[in-house]
Formats: sequence, structure tokens, C-alpha cells
Amino acid sequence: MFPTSVTIYGTGNYLPEQCMSANAVDRLLGWSEGQSLARFGIANRHVASQHETTSFMAAKAAKRALDMAQCQAKDIDLILGACGVMEQPIPSTAVLVQDRLGLGKSGIPAFDVNATCLSFLQALDLAGMWIEAGRARRVLVFSSDIASSGLDWTQPEGAAIFGDGAAAVIVGPGDGAILAHGFETYGAGKEACVLAAGGTRVNPTRGIACGDDKFHMDGGKAFRITSRYLPKFLSTLLARAGIEQEKLDCIIPHQASAHALQHAIRALGFRSDQVVNIFAQTGNQIASSIPTALDHAVRAGTLCRGQTALLIGTSAGISLGGTVVRF
Repeated sequence: MFPTSVTIYGTGNYLPEQCMSANAVDRLLGWSEGQSLARFGIANRHVASQHETTSFMAAKAAKRALDMAQCQAKDIDLILGACGVMEQPIPSTAVLVQDRLGLGKSGIPAFDVNATCLSFLQALDLAGMWIEAGRARRVLVFSSDIASSGLDWTQPEGAAIFGDGAAAVIVGPGDGAILAHGFETYGAGKEACVLAAGGTRVNPTRGIACGDDKFHMDGGKAFRITSRYLPKFLSTLLARAGIEQEKLDCIIPHQASAHALQHAIRALGFRSDQVVNIFAQTGNQIASSIPTALDHAVRAGTLCRGQTALLIGTSAGISLGGTVVRF
């Protein structure tokens, strides 16, 4: 199937108005000033207010992507929501965003794709399939997540690294390409990252046990699984793309944590100057992390037309995902 003729015409992101500093986190946890920054490497993260819902943030990011792509909402043929956590169970977040963009009576297909932190990569791959099949010429893919709504601050190792935000892209046929895409899941690690409530098993009508409505992470277990499989996954992905690692112009990883990013640079042999690292200013934004880092790279001139980028990360599952794109 690859390469797939897909061009990223525009990117955009949205950060909530409220910015929580590392010092504010220290006060929340009762720690001395500077302790959380030294421990987790995150200086600031943004926190959504009540009016900044998942679909609100997504629509804002989508409009910025549309502006860069120099097209209008009515030009979109497909809307793919790629959030780690939906705004509500039914209808999908993509439906809510369609309506916010003034397309509620358009009939444009809109649905969600979920692979937690790797949702954006899976939705981008699906968009490529629609474009390659001639079923769509302009596709909106967005990720938007409000991690702050499900954090357990009695477990700072998990809670202190997350931030809220949204990002979006407009893609279509052209000179760009998806050179390769890979995705692997190891369900033996299903307990490493869990948010139990919100589905049919842990349901408010039957009562929610204490803590089931909060995100829980066994960072050590997730790290061991990803470390075991990620090097081979990467080498296979790059071989399929037909590109050597040192030839990549830009590496855009999921902003999982400061430690994870530094480990990836060392273990996978990335050069620091290749890697887009915005974790200190955004934190882990779940599915929004990769497209937010992508937008940052494009707007900063780190990724330019004709260059090649690797988008890569891990997610709850445990899953590994990567996409090699020619921008």
C-alpha cells in the first residue's frame, strides 16, 4: 500500500487559556519550589476551563489548520476524530466538531478513531486510505484531550506530567506521502495504563468504585514493554519506508515524559537536533501530543516542504506506532 500519496496542507493547535506552572504543581503537592520541575522536567502545562471542552479546543485547532491550508470548512470531505478520551460516549467527538465548524447539516462523514496516545497516527493512516481510494480530497484529522479531568494527584508520577490541548491537520492528495506506517499491540500490558470508568463495565448507574474514574499508570511496566519491542519496530518501519535513520530530517515523538524522550534519544540512536521536544512547555497531551509537536515543527521551520519526518510513539495497550511522512 505504501507509499500513499498524502500531503499535509495545514496544521494547527490550541492550548487552553490557563497555564499551570511547575511552581503551582509544587504548591498543589505540598512540595518545595522547584521539586516537580527537577523531578519531571515539565515547566508549564495548560489546563482547560469549563468552557474549553474537547470539541471546542478541536474546532479552534481545526480552524488554524484550515487557515494554513488555505481552504474552508465546506471543502472538507471527511472528519476523523483522534482523541485519547472522547468528550462523551455518544455521539462521537467528530460529530460535535463537525457541528462547531458550521457543518452540522452538511452530511460530511464524521467519526472517531481511538488508539489512546496513538490515535492521531491511526487516523492519519485511515485518511490516507480514503484519499488513495479517491473517496476524499480534503480530510480533517484532529486530536483533543483534557487529561486534567482524570488525574489522581495522590500519584504525582502519573498526574504531574500531563497537560491539555488540541491539534489538527488538513490532508489531501499531492506531492507529499506517507512512506510507511506501522502499528503493534501487546495486550499483555493492558494493566499498565488504565482509566476504568466511562464504558459499560464500570458504569455510573451501578456506582463507580473509588479511583476507577482516575487514570492509573504503572510507568515501570509500560517502560519495560516498550523498551523490549521498540528498537525492532523502528528498524522494520524505516526499512519499509526505504530510508536510513540518519537521513530523517525531523523526528516527532509522542511527548510521553522527559525521561521517555531522553531514553528514546539514547536507546534508538536519535540525534538531539533531529528530535522535536516540547514536553517542558506542554506536558503529555495524550493523543494531542504528536500533532501538537508536528504543528510546532512546521511553524518553527524545523520541518519544511519536501523533508522527511518520523512520527512515533507508544500508547496504552501497550501499543507501538510510527508513521514516516514526506512533508
